[in-house]
Amino acid sequence: MPHILYSEHGYGMPELPEAEVVARQIRTRLLGAQVTDVWIGRADIVREGYDTASWYCGAALQSVERFGKSVALGFVNSRGCRYVVAELGMTGLLLFQSTPTKHPQHVHVRLSFKGGHEQELRYWNPRRFGRLSLLDKAGLDGYCARRFGLDPLAASQQEFVGLLQERRGRIKAILMHQQVIAGIGNIYANEILFRVGLHPNRQVHQLSVRKIATLYTIIREVLDEAIRHGGSSVRDFFAPDGSEGQYKRRHLVYGKEGQPCPNHCGGVIQRLRGERSSYFCPRCQAMRLKRQP
Repeated sequence: MPHILYSEHGYGMPELPEAEVVARQIRTRLLGAQVTDVWIGRADIVREGYDTASWYCGAALQSVERFGKSVALGFVNSRGCRYVVAELGMTGLLLFQSTPTKHPQHVHVRLSFKGGHEQELRYWNPRRFGRLSLLDKAGLDGYCARRFGLDPLAASQQEFVGLLQERRGRIKAILMHQQVIAGIGNIYANEILFRVGLHPNRQVHQLSVRKIATLYTIIREVLDEAIRHGGSSVRDFFAPDGSEGQYKRRHLVYGKEGQPCPNHCGGVIQRLRGERSSYFCPRCQAMRLKRQP
């Protein structure tokens, strides 16, 4: 039975895997369905395109795509195509009507459908850090260009290596910079860097091509594995059907301050406090100043 959703605080979730899980569930249950009604409970939840809401009535859901941490629903009718882009933000969720939800006052948008496996898709967002955007194709292209850099699951190794070779700064900050690499947030940045053996504050210009290539491989492995396990329901993420992501059971360092290193190196996981806390093993992820292979 789906969980009843109730959390009202957010800490940067969801990230790329969670957004991908959302997109896949919606695609499976609503692709091809026709919109019968659009209800918007408060105008300020729509960042752009509020006055185009009536266009979507009668349109069919043709595509569901993920861009970074956002989900874009593509609709078509006889007049063309438009998109509803959902920023999942810290506490934003796209939920099916069949998902039990406490605090229904936080449901700010409802899309009603016919011809799908679900009758309604709801945008639930208690803190309203995320928004919806109602866009045409040019608007969607501009939205993505402004917000998202390279997608780590779509880019080639050559593209990734070239991108990082042009950057300066701390590796963790670069991984989380959405206009550089789209979709990686604090949880997965910590997990990726531990698996690669890089200190969060390591300078990216110190990394060799070989190390960057390894980083590319591990990023894709971690993100793919997280998607297969439904994402990480650490605090606020639930899939549209109300299910929790189980990848949190496979976290090696995130939130594990004071616990022994899972590599059995004798180290203890430390927490480096800042705007976003970093979790790392000081032995496996030692800060090295010289260039490493």
